[in-house]
Amino acid sequence: MRIFGKVRHRPSASWRQATDRAFTLIGDGRYEDAGALLTRAADLEPWLSESWFNLALLHKFRHDWDQARAAGLRAVALLDRETGAPDWWNVGIAATALQDWPLARRAWQAYGLKVPGAPTESGEPLGMELGSAAVRLSPEGEAEVVWGRRLDPARIEVLSIPLPSSGRRWGEVVLHDGVPHGERVTAAGPSFPVFDEIELWAPSPVPTWVVLLEAATEADRDALERLAADAGFAAEDWSSSVRLLCRSCSESQMPSDEGDGEQHLDPHDHSEPGHPGPLGHRTNGDLWVPERECGLAAPPGLVRGLLDGWVADSPDSREWRDLEEVC
Repeated sequence: MRIFGKVRHRPSASWRQATDRAFTLIGDGRYEDAGALLTRAADLEPWLSESWFNLALLHKFRHDWDQARAAGLRAVALLDRETGAPDWWNVGIAATALQDWPLARRAWQAYGLKVPGAPTESGEPLGMELGSAAVRLSPEGEAEVVWGRRLDPARIEVLSIPLPSSGRRWGEVVLHDGVPHGERVTAAGPSFPVFDEIELWAPSPVPTWVVLLEAATEADRDALERLAADAGFAAEDWSSSVRLLCRSCSESQMPSDEGDGEQHLDPHDHSEPGHPGPLGHRTNGDLWVPERECGLAAPPGLVRGLLDGWVADSPDSREWRDLEEVC
């Protein structure tokens, strides 16, 4: 096959050695050294789409989106298939990071995805209806998996209230990678992929608060969550929603209590059942612990009113204390 007058051929041994060594260095976090080797490989075999795909991948790891876009476009120009190439996915991520919406639409369509409707005024590819997914925040640090809504193939809006250690807030939009690392299976049956965050794409102005509740029943706790949702914000009972998992478990298929069905414990849960707070999980059987550690996402001028209104609806079974802004 001829491309721009060149005969396509298998890469040379020098190309393979430089590329293999580069990915070993990438695994060690030595991006500068890896970049020199991958640039050399591209000089050796400039007609191989893989040469530019590998460079685009490196620039993605470095969050150098201009370079990732440039290398990605060179890679797709040399492709010998119409759709489904991962090269186009990397171009889509880089274009999304740069808000280059015409290129992002083109990339998703070239990959084989449907982008419904005409472009918006900005060109942003909206309305893809990709559903829910989980995203692993700070995957290289104190990783935390939260739930969100997929805006497009590279962005998720965070709908859980992240723990303060993640540095993320409810309502933020994060850029994520395309290959899932693990999945969460709901009690109702469907499974959802877990994507790794690449970087924060759009911050949220809504702060995160932690508060200790005295909720006599689960219904009392649920009432606060509904009250916050009705106000356009969120509350989450961290005493029952947080599980500590090792990396191996987190990146595998794990059951989740999202969706319908009974709550359950699982053998991969490394927290302490019955202990409220971010180091705990839910309780066994029918045991309910009234003291709950709750995360709230709400503006400073509203958060105390939400809590006071929640108590006023049932003062004999509800109380709150120790409100603190944490993120």
